[in-house]
Amino acid sequence: QVQLVESGGGLVQAGDSLRLSCAASGRPVSRYTLAWFRQAPGKEHEFVADISWSGTSTTYADSVKGRFTISRDNAKNTVYLQMNILKPEDTAIYYCASGRIPFRFGERDITDFGSWGQGTQVTVSS
Repeated sequence: QVQLVESGGGLVQAGDSLRLSCAASGRPVSRYTLAWFRQAPGKEHEFVADISWSGTSTTYADSVKGRFTISRDNAKNTVYLQMNILKPEDTAIYYCASGRIPFRFGERDITDFGSWGQGTQVTVSS
């Protein structure tokens, strides 16, 4: 069983940056695909980005491409989401997820991942 804990959310202004972290425990996730999703009020979960176990392959949603960067440190069992040029429409609860699934290019569905964190709130004011 993998436990995930996100941190780094907060209230920022449009154009600012934030870095989210997600620390895994329970077992090493070095061979897991890791991902970030988000959920805005009244909306479904939305895929944001994922990363292969080696960190060499990534996929991004079109809405964040060029602004967000996902990375991981397997030695620390942690995945990160660097968010730059934040927009009000980025306001959501951000969740990290892990799955014992092979990485593939293309957006993921929430059913692909078996472990989830509790989420961290990101609010971007205009």
